[in-house]
Amino acid sequence: AIVPDLPDKIEMRTECGLSKKQAALYERAVKDLAERLDSAEGMARRGLVLSTLMQLKQICNHPDQYLASAAYLPEQSGKFERLAHICEPIAERQEKALVFTQFQTLTQPLADYLAVVFGRPGLVLHGGTPVGKRANLVRTFQDEAGPPFFVVSLKAGGSGLNLTAASHVIHFDRWWNPAVENQATDRAFRIGQKRNVLVHKFV
Repeated sequence: AIVPDLPDKIEMRTECGLSKKQAALYERAVKDLAERLDSAEGMARRGLVLSTLMQLKQICNHPDQYLASAAYLPEQSGKFERLAHICEPIAERQEKALVFTQFQTLTQPLADYLAVVFGRPGLVLHGGTPVGKRANLVRTFQDEAGPPFFVVSLKAGGSGLNLTAASHVIHFDRWWNPAVENQATDRAFRIGQKRNVLVHKFV
């Protein structure tokens, strides 16, 4: 009946700029939406707005996610550059990080980039990861000498995972429902956590 004291959880809004390529794509998508809204009505209009919002989220993540390209040059994304800025000191202190994204297609590009930042590979978990493999991934990450980061798709990592080896949580993109994000954060901030948890929410 008595819950042991948890360390502190500090949440912060982390602002990210747009690269020139991102800004150009964003402006073009907004103009395209404005033109198409003139002739759209009812449900078609709503669907158009929602699909454009999803496109804008992808552009803000990385232009190559929106363009379905495989290059993912970090300098073309303000978020990728901010991610490195946050993770470099985490790597120096030999601490661990969880990185959440709602997009399964983004998990591997993020993991590839973070492997460069941390100087060693990490782990990836998404909806396509076999159920039998998940427990082994968690065990590997929880090992003190295990990988330094874990990239997780938000829906796959929203519940049931104990990842208290991480003292940093990064929400690379934002979900519409804050409760889903909070569930993901609680993979690290839960009973068994002995360090303060720093939560970065990219905007």
